[in-house]
Amino acid sequence: MNERSIKESCCELAEKLESMKIPYYFDKESSAILQGVTFPKYINIITIYVQWDLIQDVYDQFQSFSPSPIIKDMRVSYFQFYMGDLFVEIKAMHNTTIRTNPYLITVELNNRSISCLSIYAMIFDVLVDNDMKTAIHQYLNKKQENMNEQNQLAWNQNQFEALVKRYGRPEERVEKIKNNPSWTLHPFYKYFGDVQGKNIVHLLGSNGIKATALSILGADVTVIDFSKENEQYARLLAEESGQSVKYINQDLLQVNDDLNGTFDIAFMELGVLHYFLDLHMLFKKVSSLLKQGGLFILHEFHPVSTKLITSKGKKHKVTGNYFNPSIIESDVAFAKLIDEKDQLQKVYHRKWTLGEIITAMASEQLQVQILEEEPNHKLDDIGIPKTFTAVAKKIKLD
Repeated sequence: MNERSIKESCCELAEKLESMKIPYYFDKESSAILQGVTFPKYINIITIYVQWDLIQDVYDQFQSFSPSPIIKDMRVSYFQFYMGDLFVEIKAMHNTTIRTNPYLITVELNNRSISCLSIYAMIFDVLVDNDMKTAIHQYLNKKQENMNEQNQLAWNQNQFEALVKRYGRPEERVEKIKNNPSWTLHPFYKYFGDVQGKNIVHLLGSNGIKATALSILGADVTVIDFSKENEQYARLLAEESGQSVKYINQDLLQVNDDLNGTFDIAFMELGVLHYFLDLHMLFKKVSSLLKQGGLFILHEFHPVSTKLITSKGKKHKVTGNYFNPSIIESDVAFAKLIDEKDQLQKVYHRKWTLGEIITAMASEQLQVQILEEEPNHKLDDIGIPKTFTAVAKKIKLD
């Protein structure tokens, strides 16, 4: 009931600000509630930021609420008032343009588009209290479960056919792996060291090509992935190679705690992070799977290439918002290999910045030791980062 009251009051306040053509956004608890987050405790505060040089105009228009005097310091100006039982605080950050905040989003409510600060900005803000962060993580966890159901459907439709088209039949592909297993793991193999006898898990290991290469090199390898068609290809590949690869067909975040602390190395690579709505939740699971002192190796597409720059031959355009926190719908990765791709289930992505990735990793006992940004080797793309590899060690917190 309280959350509904906050939403209704936010609509009223937004309507008033928009009628004045005042740039604004809701922040903190009120913004989180507008985005669907629920709190176990009673919330009675609404926080709004407005354009700094217009706060006097806002103040004049809110006199019917008997606001406090405007209070100013070096950073911010603000005033406060009660709106029924709700405490409203309107702030203005000095010399800051509201519309340039890259984490601004809009929420549709009561046929109105309301401007809010994305909950992702709050997760990574050290000034946001743990209670709010916990509520946001719980909300994202529930949303992740729903999104995984959709993504799992997408990755269990015609994927085996796509793998054969791309890599050849398992008995054909395995010969290439046997000829040079370490090259199959390029460019991040150098970070594994001697894998003989090591217990390694490939998270979202997909088709099993990397897992088979590691097994040939002497590692005990486990793959965790939720696609049965990926598993079918991976099992045939391991069988043809004469190796043993354990394949756990399950959502990574739901994997049993029995595996905790059992792996020397965990790794993920190329096009997997964007399937997670909460990197803290993901890296907490990664950390739990590793032994103390174990390594996490992440090889991924560079956010500059996936979020910012569009390339076509020699032409490069900055077409994206690097900080965009939106969840987007797109074709499943293998769609271009399928003739009837229009009939395929879509997938949902949340693309991350490099700062978000490294910060979330470090917050879950994964001490980043190496961050290598790798260039694009196409002649027309020289100077643009294509991928990156991060190597982190699981540490014990004091």
